[in-house]
Amino acid sequence: MTTATATTAAIRGTDTPSATAALWAGIGYAILFVAAIAANFGVVTSITAAGDPTAMVDAIAADPTAFRFTVLAFGVIFVLDVVIAWGLHVLLRPTGEMRSLLAAWMRLAYTVLLGVAVGLMHLAGQVATGALPVTDATGTTALLMAGFDITWIVGLAAFGVHLLVIGWILVRSRVAPRILGIGLMIAGAAYIADTVAHLLVADYTAIADVMLAIVAVPSMLAELGLTVWLFLAARRVRTGRPLGRAYIVAA
Repeated sequence: MTTATATTAAIRGTDTPSATAALWAGIGYAILFVAAIAANFGVVTSITAAGDPTAMVDAIAADPTAFRFTVLAFGVIFVLDVVIAWGLHVLLRPTGEMRSLLAAWMRLAYTVLLGVAVGLMHLAGQVATGALPVTDATGTTALLMAGFDITWIVGLAAFGVHLLVIGWILVRSRVAPRILGIGLMIAGAAYIADTVAHLLVADYTAIADVMLAIVAVPSMLAELGLTVWLFLAARRVRTGRPLGRAYIVAA
């Protein structure tokens, strides 16, 4: 029996849990895409692009409902990331439990920091709208939003490691197309590079547009591909079919 065939057999051995885990991870990723695009590009980008702290506070206070829904969207993402970490670990555990566990822990480490970032963002909204009175509302709001940003960015380094490990698992186990695993590894490296750039480059804004493209393009393509594969994997495992196209090749 080849390595990939044995892996598929092991996954089929826990048929219902693995299929269910893959399905929930796929559903989680699909919802996460919508929530992330709406929250980050719909509201956060416009607020941070306002420039000076006064304009930032004015942007939040102008539509506090939209800001609160943005905080809620990030809270939903926080929960979904836990579900996705669990689902991927259950599905990929037969490919190597320690590697799968490492990937799960890396995503959970990112998720913890995301939760802290969401808390900071909520407080920024409270201060900007006057619900939480402070002496310097403008400065405090700007500081809390900066805290949200850097906390999330540091967490994305752990998320990048998560994608690197998941990509490596898919490449080595051959339960998914090789290009998907390579794409996830490229996306993971891009996340890590962006965090390093934030921490080391004095004027990050000068390269922000370039770094956004470097991160956004491979991550969206790779993670969308992973979402589709998770739905296909759930169906294949449930029906007893092998995963991937390379399972007949000896390792």
